[in-house]
Amino acid sequence: MTALREILVKKGTHVYTVAPDATLQDVVDELVQHNIGAVLVCLRDPAGGEKVLGIVSERDVLRRCAVSDRPLRDWKAEEVMSRNLVTACPDDSVGDVLKTMTVNRIRHLPVLQEGKLVGIVSIGDLVKSQLDELAVENRFMKDYIQS
Repeated sequence: MTALREILVKKGTHVYTVAPDATLQDVVDELVQHNIGAVLVCLRDPAGGEKVLGIVSERDVLRRCAVSDRPLRDWKAEEVMSRNLVTACPDDSVGDVLKTMTVNRIRHLPVLQEGKLVGIVSIGDLVKSQLDELAVENRFMKDYIQS
């Protein structure tokens, strides 16, 4: 079974982040500019790397808009972010992570190794990985049957 490490090698390990004091408008700008569904809220520490504080997803933005008429520029990322992060490790299997994401009803999962941010995966990344794996198996089976 595929591990997250393999997905990160293919898709890359870059993660879009914002500072805790970034506005919700800054978050929306990042989401739109990079065509992504979530950004991590991080403290940047030159010595220790980035410390992940939370995540802001499209859903978080929509929920905030639904309950308040305050402009997006009046909200800070740290006010809106989800704080109780569920995370994964690079060696976790796609199947286990899909189960975790389904149980927790989340679509984006930061990947940490020894407490350091090494990537992020989305439900779409995991589904694509499984589809690719099934396509290889399917091709193998067809070749086997035809030979």
